[in-house]
Amino acid sequence: MPLEATMIILDNSEYMRNGDYQPSRFEALADAVKTVFTTKIESNPENTVGVMTMANKGPEVLVTHTKEIGQILTAVHNTSTNLGRTASIPTAIAIAQLALKHRQNKNLRQRVIVFVGSPLEDTSPDAERALIRLAKKLKKNNVALDLIAFGDGIEEAGENGHSILRAFVEAASSSDNSHYLAVPPGSYLLSSVILDSQVLAGDRGVPEELGGVPGGAGASGSGGPSQFEFGVDPSLDPELAMALRMSMEEEAARQAAANAPPPPAAAVAVPATTGSEGAPAQISQPAPAADDDEEALLQQALALSEGPGADVEMTEGGGDEELTEEEMIARAIEMSMNPETEEKKK
Repeated sequence: MPLEATMIILDNSEYMRNGDYQPSRFEALADAVKTVFTTKIESNPENTVGVMTMANKGPEVLVTHTKEIGQILTAVHNTSTNLGRTASIPTAIAIAQLALKHRQNKNLRQRVIVFVGSPLEDTSPDAERALIRLAKKLKKNNVALDLIAFGDGIEEAGENGHSILRAFVEAASSSDNSHYLAVPPGSYLLSSVILDSQVLAGDRGVPEELGGVPGGAGASGSGGPSQFEFGVDPSLDPELAMALRMSMEEEAARQAAANAPPPPAAAVAVPATTGSEGAPAQISQPAPAADDDEEALLQQALALSEGPGADVEMTEGGGDEELTEEEMIARAIEMSMNPETEEKKK
């Protein structure tokens, strides 16, 4: 994990009162500062973070080289009541570099993170050259630079896609240690986009080539929605990520069922009656028409079975009269089913 001393520069200009980020642009900035501080300190306990402003009455250092989040939150809260005027980016960065130079632990590498939420006041060629000179000075003194533009701070590219802020970061970059991140307003959180970008990829132990968001949030990219599914990092809130995933799967299944073609009409099945033991009863087919003699024998056998002898209780090893009736019934049925066999017996 990187061993760094970081100075965060806040934009406290009048533009930070805008409500394009909920609940306001400055509140989104305050949440992002908290995320940056927490990530830096958790990545290495030796790291330190400072905070300063760059608008209103002029650049002002609020906290230098601290590991206590309470000092950062207090400084950000006090800044929320001191919004006004315009930002002075070059002057603020020069003061931040001077504050980093006087860090106690000289083994800490230097980094400046600038939040720009207002448009550039001076876009003339002279102002751009001044920024490029400042960038080269940062590069010479081994000071890394991360510039996060959001809201009105997102500069519209000029001819051939030229951007002053992007060119400024590229001039300060040494071995790809500086990044430019542009985050347009949207339904996502500013802090979430920064957390998933290359700005904090090294502190989270993520290779920088894997960091960033769709659209390339790097030294020459622009930010967008979070790279995580549903915009939620599962490692930070696994329960919310699982709930969103289950809800999305249920919705996809419902839509698939609604859009599925109706099944083909099936043949109407005739319900079968059940026997005495609950098993489906076999539906007998009508026997083919028999000869007149066979009909007569069958009718005679049925008449005998319905006669007085039918009421006699059947016992094992019964009399000849009962056996004769059974033989007659069996013979009549056999003759009706297979008349040729009966003729051969005769």
